[in-house]
Amino acid sequence: MKMKRIAAVGLTTVMTASMLAGCGGGASNSDKGNDSNGGSADGKTTLKVSIWDSTNNPADLEAINAFQAANPDIKIDLIDIPSNDYNTKLNTMLNGGSPLDVIFVKQADSLKNFYDKGQLLDITQYVKDANIDLANYNGTAENFSFDGKQVALPVRTDYYVLYYNKDIFDAKGIEYPSNDMTWKEFEDLAAQLTGDGNYGAYMHTWQAMAWNWGIQDGKNTIMSYKDGYTFAKPYYEMLLRMQDAGSIQTYGQLKSGNIHYSGAFAQGNVAMMPMGTWFMGMIQGKIASGEANMKWGIATLPHPEGVEAGYTMGASTPLAINAKTKAPDAAWRFVEFMTGKEGAEIYAKKGYIPALSDENTIKTVASNEGMPEGSEEALQVKNIVPDRPIKDHVGEVDQILGEQHSMIMLGESTVDEGLAEITKQVKEVLE
Repeated sequence: MKMKRIAAVGLTTVMTASMLAGCGGGASNSDKGNDSNGGSADGKTTLKVSIWDSTNNPADLEAINAFQAANPDIKIDLIDIPSNDYNTKLNTMLNGGSPLDVIFVKQADSLKNFYDKGQLLDITQYVKDANIDLANYNGTAENFSFDGKQVALPVRTDYYVLYYNKDIFDAKGIEYPSNDMTWKEFEDLAAQLTGDGNYGAYMHTWQAMAWNWGIQDGKNTIMSYKDGYTFAKPYYEMLLRMQDAGSIQTYGQLKSGNIHYSGAFAQGNVAMMPMGTWFMGMIQGKIASGEANMKWGIATLPHPEGVEAGYTMGASTPLAINAKTKAPDAAWRFVEFMTGKEGAEIYAKKGYIPALSDENTIKTVASNEGMPEGSEEALQVKNIVPDRPIKDHVGEVDQILGEQHSMIMLGESTVDEGLAEITKQVKEVLE
C-alpha cells in the first residue's frame, strides 16, 4: 500500500513508521485542555488527519488550508491514503493504536464498529458547548449517535446522479438524458451511444453498481436477505447484458487495469456514468487542470420501473476524533470548522454538497462557475436512501457482497448462484 505525498499551501503530508506504533494514553471530554500531541519547534499543535484521494477532492484541501489560516496555532499533517486501500489501512492504524487525531470516515457504516472498539471520542459535550443544532444537518447527524453519545459530525452529504458527456451525445445527434429515465431506458440509451471508440456508459467495479439500484425504492437494504436478495437480480442481469453488448467495459478489464472512475470519464470516451455528487468537484478540477476536455452535464439518477424520479441513494461523510488523541481541543476545533458554516461555504462553492445546508445550498452549488446548465433541476431529489445502514455486522455483510460481486461479474458464478451464496453467508452472520 503506497501512500501519496501532497504539496499544498500550508499543508504537509507525512507517513512514518510511528504511524503503526502504539501511542499510550486515551482522551475523553474530561481531558479537555490537555493538548500535547505533536508539539513542534514553532509551538504549534500538530494534528494528524487521515483522508483518502485528497488530490481528487480540491474542496477538502481548500477547507483544510482555510482552517490553518484561521488557526495559526494548529498544524495539519495530512495522511493521504489511496481510496481502494483506505478502509483497510484505517482499520490497521486504529487497531494498532496509531496517533491519528482526526478521521475522515469513508464508509459511514464503519463508525459503529469503531465505536464498539472504543476508538471514537465522545464529542457530545463539545457539541453542546458550541450550541450546535443537529437539526441543521437535515437528519444526517443523528446517524452518528450511539447510546446517546455523539461520536461524529457529517462534513458532506453525497448522493448518486447521472453524469454524461455532451460531446458524445452531440456527435450522435441524440438528446441528452432526461431527469425522469428508467434503468431500462438507460441501458437502451447506452447501446445507442456505443461505437466510434466510445462506451455508452461506465459502471465502476463497486458492488454498489448493482445493489444501490436494488435498494433505490427504500424497501430493502443490503441486510434484507430473507427473500434471497431477489431485488438485486435485475441489476446484475443488466450489468452482464451491457458487458456482453460492449456498451460498458468489462469488470475484468477495469480490475486488471486498476482503472479509477474519474480517469475513465476524463478520457472523454464514456457517454454516461452513474456516480456520486462528490464527482462534480473532481471533474471540474480535471477540466481546469487540462486533464479533461469536454462539455459535461448531469441528470437525475435513473430509477426502477414503478419508482418516481428523484429517488436516489447516498451517504454522509463523517468526521470523527480518535479516542487516543492527545489534543482533543485542537481536534474538536478542526471538526467544528470543517462541519460548520465556514467549511460548508467552501464545499458548496467548490461544487460539493455540505451536510450543513439549507434551501440555498443546491442553488449555490449549481451556480458555481463550471457547473453545467440544468444542474439545479438535476440535483433536486425526493428521497435519499442510505446506501448502507449503520448496524451491527454491516461491514461483514458488505464484504460478503463484494466477494460474490466479483464472482458474478467475472462469470465464475451465475447470478442465481451468487445471490444464493450471499443469502447463505449473510444468514449465518445475522442469525
